Amino acid sequence: MAKDVLCEVNNCTFWERGNKCSADAIYVVSHSGKTASDSGETDCKTFEPETGM
Repeated sequence: MAKDVLCEVNNCTFWERGNKCSADAIYVVSHSGKTASDSGETDCKTFEPETGM
């Protein structure tokens, strides 16, 4: 399991200084079912917009 999860989406509620993700779990899905050929075919479903921005 990864020790650090990095994220550059700084308007996510889980974003922390240093581009760290503070979510307890990460949920990533593929655009085309259960497989993906590259990262462009995936999305992070953990994203939640930060309130008050």
